[in-house]
Amino acid sequence: MQYFSTRSKTETAAAAEAILQGLAPDGGLYVPAAIPDAQLDDAALLSLDQYALTAHILKKLLPGVPNIAASVEAGYRGKFEGEDLTPTVPVQNAHVLELYHGPTSAFKDMALCLLPYLVAESGKAVGQKEDVLVLTATSGDTGKAALAGFANAPHTRVMVFYPDGGVSEVQRAQMVTQEGDNVCVAAVKGNFDDAQRGVKEVFSAFKGTHVRLSSANSINIGRLAPQVAYYFKAYADLRRQGTVKAGEQVDFVVPTGNFGNILAGYIAKKMGLPVGTLVCASNENDVLTEFLQTGVYDRRRTFHKTASPSMDILVSSNLERLLYFASDGDDALVASLMKDLSEKGFYKVPDALLQKIQSEFACGKADDAQAFDAIRRVWEEEQYLMDPHTAVAWRVYEDYRKKSEGRRAVILSTASPYKFAPAMLTALHIEVPESGFRAMELLHERTGVPVPAGLASLKEKAVRHKDVIDPKAMLSYVEEKSLQESWR
Repeated sequence: MQYFSTRSKTETAAAAEAILQGLAPDGGLYVPAAIPDAQLDDAALLSLDQYALTAHILKKLLPGVPNIAASVEAGYRGKFEGEDLTPTVPVQNAHVLELYHGPTSAFKDMALCLLPYLVAESGKAVGQKEDVLVLTATSGDTGKAALAGFANAPHTRVMVFYPDGGVSEVQRAQMVTQEGDNVCVAAVKGNFDDAQRGVKEVFSAFKGTHVRLSSANSINIGRLAPQVAYYFKAYADLRRQGTVKAGEQVDFVVPTGNFGNILAGYIAKKMGLPVGTLVCASNENDVLTEFLQTGVYDRRRTFHKTASPSMDILVSSNLERLLYFASDGDDALVASLMKDLSEKGFYKVPDALLQKIQSEFACGKADDAQAFDAIRRVWEEEQYLMDPHTAVAWRVYEDYRKKSEGRRAVILSTASPYKFAPAMLTALHIEVPESGFRAMELLHERTGVPVPAGLASLKEKAVRHKDVIDPKAMLSYVEEKSLQESWR
């Protein structure tokens, strides 16, 4: 299978090369020439455990990358809290897919525990000689998951940029205490979009140099592909529970800012999974909701810092892939729209394309007050604790359910509540202490919900990364760091 750039079909790569490059040379994102059929009937779906199911999906999406089954085993085994990596839990009239039981307590672990192995195997496939520098912008969760996944990996270095003051105290602590001789973390004076734009500019500037760059963001198809698998896993869970019949459609409600997590569901649907509607849930930074309603994507708006910081994004990179798929591969149109976004700050899609997208997606938004209300109500009624991102999705689901067709729904839960303990206490009407670590302790005392081991030990770890830089200095920062033999 060939991969194309979303902006030009003349930019091609095999799957292994697409993983290693991360971003296409023209700035586009790599997409498969055609989304493959998963070739999984109901009996086959139910016969596979999560490891085998993930390997099956990855082999379809990433042909030519060797040793995928071994990579899945090495990436996941022994790193999660239980044997069920992503439990699907009934809550009231829906189900919650818990994606946060990995080593960094966020859904990014499902991809980033695996990506280092995919990068290594891809390097072998193309006969790569040089080391890889993995660059990543993060709104909170991707950074730590990438650092943990790539720490001390051979022939690889990883550099993470996060918005200064734009992540939770626990998220920041997870990153700045990261150990490893090959890891580097820097805060950027700005928001996530500033960091993400800077990373893309570095990719452009380093094109054709001796440094091989890759990405751990979901712009990298190797990051996105593993996320497709847990949609199949959730559906298999519902079948085993007897919640749905074979072939019965299920809706998925996804809290998202960069559009990668929900795009994985779209790809799963195109691979044959019985997905009904994909519901895009936004917080106050509702650029995606506005787009899905109007066809206008406009980043020229006020940026809000919210209690769900991993969704505080105004430029959603993976939406570009959806535009490509939904327009039947119209790379010229995608290139034109991305040029408008870069130069004018907005774009508008043709009406026919919008209608096609709206036939697959619904949307909604919830502000902090609505999310906090959902957290409190669900805790009081069900003794189920959800983080602010999940609560945004839950609140959107409550509105969507009133006008849905009565299908079963799965809400994707993307992070442990303990990553956002002060916000959780606010939602539960508990006085918030100054320390985020004390907030974690207090949340545990009041709810009895266990604190993930990786978060509980953070307080004792030493800060190792203290750099704070201007977004305009990112290129020179990477250039300087790339010349250093060691970062420790």
